[in-house]
Amino acid sequence: MKIGLLFLVIGYLLSQFYRSFLAVLAGMLQTDIGVSADDLALSSGLWFMAFALTQLPVGWALDSFGPRRSTALILGIGGTGGALVFGLAQNALHVHLAMVLLGVGCAPVLMASYYIFARMYPPAIFATLAGAVIGFGSLGNILGALPLAWAAEAFGWRETLLALAAGTALIAVLLWYMIQDPPAATAPEGARGSLLDLLKIPALWMILPLLAVNYAPAAGLRGLWAGPYFTDVYGASATQVGQITLLMACAMIVGNFAYGPLDRLLGTRKWVILAGNTLGGLCLLGLWLVPVPGFWASAVMLAAIGLFGASFPMMMAHGRSFFPAHLMGRGVTLLNLFAIGGVGVLQMISGRVHSAAPATPSEAPYGAVFLFFGLFLLVGCVIYAFARDRMD
Repeated sequence: MKIGLLFLVIGYLLSQFYRSFLAVLAGMLQTDIGVSADDLALSSGLWFMAFALTQLPVGWALDSFGPRRSTALILGIGGTGGALVFGLAQNALHVHLAMVLLGVGCAPVLMASYYIFARMYPPAIFATLAGAVIGFGSLGNILGALPLAWAAEAFGWRETLLALAAGTALIAVLLWYMIQDPPAATAPEGARGSLLDLLKIPALWMILPLLAVNYAPAAGLRGLWAGPYFTDVYGASATQVGQITLLMACAMIVGNFAYGPLDRLLGTRKWVILAGNTLGGLCLLGLWLVPVPGFWASAVMLAAIGLFGASFPMMMAHGRSFFPAHLMGRGVTLLNLFAIGGVGVLQMISGRVHSAAPATPSEAPYGAVFLFFGLFLLVGCVIYAFARDRMD
């Protein structure tokens, strides 16, 4: 089981890479194939939307067939195919298609590990294990920052993506051979097994709104807007953008490890989640009020947003505490649907916000994006304040 989890973490590293690498390649793609920042916002949003919409069939597959076949086949076909299409892309439409395929391919990897944790490990350590997977897997964020910038400049972005396609195919094959499926769960007599049964759990409805927005600012800024923001406002080079996104990626990794044990240390999940997301929202409002505080001050603020925005594993632990065992696969993927779907929707809308804002001064469109993300995050926090806390 442990070796299978190791390769799932490696698979999740690819997922983190593919959701965030556009920020570094933005300038090259604009020059080589004529895509705009708004095109890239749509492409990034399509990755998250494809990822989110695939969650429901992935949940059914996890409960029905187990994580081994579900993960290896979907990552092998979608992930490899998407990287190939991206490496051969000639226009924005090809990039959109590639990001859709990559979103589908990456959809089962994290949820397969969460399914195994929920079925095979004590509930008290779920948040810690979930955070550790994201923490180690978030090395993909690091690879999608400065190392990607170096590889793209040294070998070309097309060659880099084609090499990644080969690596993705290899990981999918290893997952097929290394993952061990947990024993199948048996539903209680008379119990149904539909998604509607999960939606009838009242406690979830106070959790889902914040779950839909808590990751969106960090993912949106790290995955796309950090690059254009520093390029347009500060005249940053690709290497400098790689440095900034690397800093933000490291902050997100630290956040994933930091959130994990806090529920056991403080005896609460709800108030840890609420405090962290409120601080992230205040950082966003700060950048809206002062959108040009200086190169490194901006970098530190983005890093803080990444740090505080790493509450996703603890939110998953909070939500899964209400699920019965026979619906665990559908349950964790339902939560992920809201989390990643929210990122996709807000990312696509953020492109419209950026376009609608005044073009001058250069920071004005980005101030509008910061305000947009900050308001949604703080509204989610207000609703979540009424959620039921639960530690089992």
